[in-house]
Amino acid sequence: MLYAMDYVAPIGNLKIVSDEKNIIGLWIQGQKYFESTICDEEISRQIVPILEQAKYWLNQYFAGEKPLPKELPLKPKGSEFRQLVWEILCKIPYGKVTTYGEIAKEMAQKMYKEKMSAQAIGGAVGHNPISIIIPCHRVIGSNGDLTGYAGGIELKKKLLDFEKK
Repeated sequence: MLYAMDYVAPIGNLKIVSDEKNIIGLWIQGQKYFESTICDEEISRQIVPILEQAKYWLNQYFAGEKPLPKELPLKPKGSEFRQLVWEILCKIPYGKVTTYGEIAKEMAQKMYKEKMSAQAIGGAVGHNPISIIIPCHRVIGSNGDLTGYAGGIELKKKLLDFEKK
């Protein structure tokens, strides 16, 4: 059984999903891959404590505080490769960005490879099922362009501008 709640944010409506102990999804209404990792599982609207914790985290975030991803138990569903990329995303500090290429270099080292494709990293970043908390919006193109955000480039820009405050 999964548990879900809606959250009205300054950037739009969000949906938070939990397995009762962990956050497994946070999507912006209408984003690409919305609810892609929960498939046909039964969803209850009962508010469990972890959903309240996620709501509190988001309240802090949108109040301009800087809560960290590690403050919540996160369990995004994805391959081992994607899991490693998402771990790297969680280490990008507020007010900072990194590139797909930089993450590719780090992943190549972790996987004992000479190099890794930035496009492969882009696929993993784009399929992040826990938006905002796992800060995929902090990844940009090598030329500094805002590229590839499942919620749209305008929303990515809003989040980055918001975090600079």
